[in-house]
Amino acid sequence: MVNMLRSLPAVEEILQDVQIKELLRKESRHLVVECVREAISELREKIKQGELFAENSLKSLVITQTQKMLIKKSRYNLQSVINATGVILHTNLGRAVLSQKARAAVAQIAGSYSNLELDLTTGERGSRYSHVLQLLRDLTGCEDALVVNNNAAAILLVLASMAKGKEVIVSRGQLIEIGGSFRVPEVMEQSGAKLVEIGTTNKTYLEDYERAINSETAALLKVHTSNYRVVGFTHETSTEELVKLGREKNIPVIEDAGSGVLFDLKNYGIQGEPIVQELISTGVDIVTFSGDKLLGGPQAGIIVGNKSIISQVKKYPLTRALRVDKMTVAALEATLKEYLDPQGVVENNPALNMLTMPLAKLQTKAERLKHLLAAALPDAEITIEEGYSQAGGGALPTTNLPTFLVAVHLANLSAEKAAHRLHTGEQPVLVRINQNKIILDPRTILPGEEQLLVSAFQGLTVAKI
Repeated sequence: MVNMLRSLPAVEEILQDVQIKELLRKESRHLVVECVREAISELREKIKQGELFAENSLKSLVITQTQKMLIKKSRYNLQSVINATGVILHTNLGRAVLSQKARAAVAQIAGSYSNLELDLTTGERGSRYSHVLQLLRDLTGCEDALVVNNNAAAILLVLASMAKGKEVIVSRGQLIEIGGSFRVPEVMEQSGAKLVEIGTTNKTYLEDYERAINSETAALLKVHTSNYRVVGFTHETSTEELVKLGREKNIPVIEDAGSGVLFDLKNYGIQGEPIVQELISTGVDIVTFSGDKLLGGPQAGIIVGNKSIISQVKKYPLTRALRVDKMTVAALEATLKEYLDPQGVVENNPALNMLTMPLAKLQTKAERLKHLLAAALPDAEITIEEGYSQAGGGALPTTNLPTFLVAVHLANLSAEKAAHRLHTGEQPVLVRINQNKIILDPRTILPGEEQLLVSAFQGLTVAKI
């Protein structure tokens, strides 16, 4: 141990190496020196812990580890990952993948000046919301629309602008908690609206709403339970019933539609999500929904509905704090434009494409992936199994999407260790684990990612100092 410690190279000796000098020409000296010191320190600790290395290999080990550290430190913290979990709208992985046209729109606008708030026809100041307003009118049938940074913000803004200090009636069974412990009652509290709970967890009738209405009632709020379902002995008041009651009592009706479906998925066996244009057709005053869930666009909270109410919302001071930027507008406009072609959007919108992918295509993808992995990992046991994918993102909580899974069993590496190395590797890969096997769902593996995934598997057993 003493001899190995004495043989560790000095920082300056490493900096004189040809390979390190090449790195110094590309990267800052400060960063390279920091990596060299860390590599030497790491090797020193391993020696002290009893690991043995040939004395003549210490320098090359330090150089190799310096190169690895430099790659890691030069990488952005926010990076692309391969999602092999089968969860389509994975909240931790950024939810919806943008379409090719949406990505191109973002790149174009991000790299230049734009007419974000300029009317090119008149040369006068315009509105950033005008770029998507007509599209939302055409697609949903609404009178007016507004876009903010997420759906929780949309509800917060609507309630703050029209019900501050007044009462809003909500069914007890709809007081949901969404991702990150954000709860509807707390969002309402922040808006200044007073929550009035009615009914029970599993049953709320129209007369429950009617009994709760008084002179302080500002709105009737219906919240779609996107992330759970109450089943069995239940009753829920329909949007149509609430709209009729609202008209009789001259009280606005607001519906939080959650995931934001503009495309009827019933033909693909997917039910349970309200279609925005159908809600608007009932006469509901305001509908809010997310942009990055089943809509398949960027993170956004979209507010559509009654022109006079939305005009009031637009003037509310909090609107500026919750507004979206030019890249969100660009991505959303491109996403919405693709919905003008109902057939094409299923193919071009990644979220819809994955949701509606035929089982035969999934089987073909699974067989191809198995073939690629078998060729790269001759000692692994690789099989195809039937299983299920999930929508994720708080959408379609009771819907299991049949799929074919690729199961990988590595002889000399546990599934837990393999999964850890996969998501901490140079190309992060997120997987599932079952019975000491790595489970890969081809549904969420994007075109062009298969070979990257195979390379990540090949690197699992590479020795690390």
